[in-house]
Amino acid sequence: MQGLTAAEIRVLPAVVDLVTAGRALGMGRTKSYELARAGRFPCPVLRVGRSYLVPTAGLLTLLGLDRPQYPTESE
Repeated sequence: MQGLTAAEIRVLPAVVDLVTAGRALGMGRTKSYELARAGRFPCPVLRVGRSYLVPTAGLLTLLGLDRPQYPTESE
């Protein structure tokens, strides 16, 4: 399984599954679930029924991708 690029991460929907979030962080499915179950996944995880969902905003912040890619006029 291959990780995600910064460009791919920036266009993710508002919430992604745990495996996709793990891929963005360079980890596999098993490690992602292990950390989520232990409450140690490195960004916020929502438990919805039997599923784990990760808000993309937390993932972007963790990876330092939450800032605009290019300077804006106000900068």
